[in-house]
Amino acid sequence: MLGNPQSSTVAPGRLVMWTLAALLLLVPSSGQAATLEKPVLSLHPPWTTVFKGERVTLRCDGYHPLLLELRPISTLWYLGHVLLPSHKKTIEVQTPGVYRCQTRGAPVSDPIHLSVSNDWLILQVPYAPVFEGEPLVMRCRGWYDKVVYKLHYYHDGQAVRYFHSSTNYTVLQARSSDSGHYQCSGTMRIPVESAPMFSSKVAVTVQELFQTPVLRTLSPPEARGRVVLRCETRLHPQKRDTPLQFAFYKYSRPVRRFDWGPEYTVPEPEVEELESYWCEAATTSRSVRKRSPWLQLPGRGSALDLASTTAPALQALVPGDKPLSFRKTPVSRSVPSVTSVPNSTFAGLQFPAGHVPTVGPHVCAPLPTSVEQSREVLQRKVDLLLREMQLLKGLLNQVVLGLKDPQAFRELTETPETPNSQVSVSPGTPETTVVQGGVDI
Repeated sequence: MLGNPQSSTVAPGRLVMWTLAALLLLVPSSGQAATLEKPVLSLHPPWTTVFKGERVTLRCDGYHPLLLELRPISTLWYLGHVLLPSHKKTIEVQTPGVYRCQTRGAPVSDPIHLSVSNDWLILQVPYAPVFEGEPLVMRCRGWYDKVVYKLHYYHDGQAVRYFHSSTNYTVLQARSSDSGHYQCSGTMRIPVESAPMFSSKVAVTVQELFQTPVLRTLSPPEARGRVVLRCETRLHPQKRDTPLQFAFYKYSRPVRRFDWGPEYTVPEPEVEELESYWCEAATTSRSVRKRSPWLQLPGRGSALDLASTTAPALQALVPGDKPLSFRKTPVSRSVPSVTSVPNSTFAGLQFPAGHVPTVGPHVCAPLPTSVEQSREVLQRKVDLLLREMQLLKGLLNQVVLGLKDPQAFRELTETPETPNSQVSVSPGTPETTVVQGGVDI
């Protein structure tokens, strides 16, 4: 009875139940098989190309249930779509093709493509996928390990490394830019030194370790109105256990250096301005670092809301992924801020110290309480500036005339002087601008 000496003491009903459970475990349903991880297929030595006649070892490591095994769990091997007769955990092969394995109840493993060459020179690359930040090792091998001299390695047709004799080419920290087609060339002494020989080209793809991060805003209930930024990315399924750290930046200034948490809470004083943020995700060794695009935070009730009403296109990033800076200009406490300027191309005008035009007598007047009053104040300043610019234009015209036609300029300057011109700012305003042979601004 199942080879168990204690089975005679087991009740018949319970024995039947255990037998059915064992059979269900050994032959699971399709839904149950989907929950098991597929086995890992490895190659030894770890090169996808070998010389004709050489043998390599394939190993299948997968999940094997241990509860009430009626017989050893076998391993299935496939060459293409052909089922191989072996059921061992490891097999030796020398036939080229695509190999897969499967343990009972689990999905089929990822494939390994084995190539067999009859050339004098072959370029060997790893069978396992190479991810960003990992070393990429390539081996230029002569026929049955003959020494290769004057060895060159090529990447997409360009020579990248030279060695005097047989040496592996290693990229210490692979990047996506290292993907492409590789080839090697060299000479061999058979028995005298041969002419340069080239291997076949081999395609190499460096896998992305994690996606480019994206910075997003969150509004969790515990934030209480504060802005929470989250740096989101996704690891490759085969590298989902890789730890990542995150850093946050405001323009080029780091506001939080690398840490494990992917979230950052913007302090209260900072969210009153329209600011640009970005984040960076990296491995613990910093061998792989990726930064997110810029994210602009809108202001809350500040004068910078003008950007969203008068120039909505300015909220988008300019070409080249550069941030836009909307920092507030210093405003005196006695002058109200302006939120919009209709029918005008000037905003936030500033005058040098000592030349600030005033409106009305110097008396303590109450601050404007409406947007219309603020517009009138700014409109008067704009009108004054336009008049002074017209006077300056006339002066520049005289200078240009003097450079082009000195005689005409001399005749113009010899004419009787005109009375001084005065431009008043507004009725009752003591400040005026006097023009006498020039313009004083």
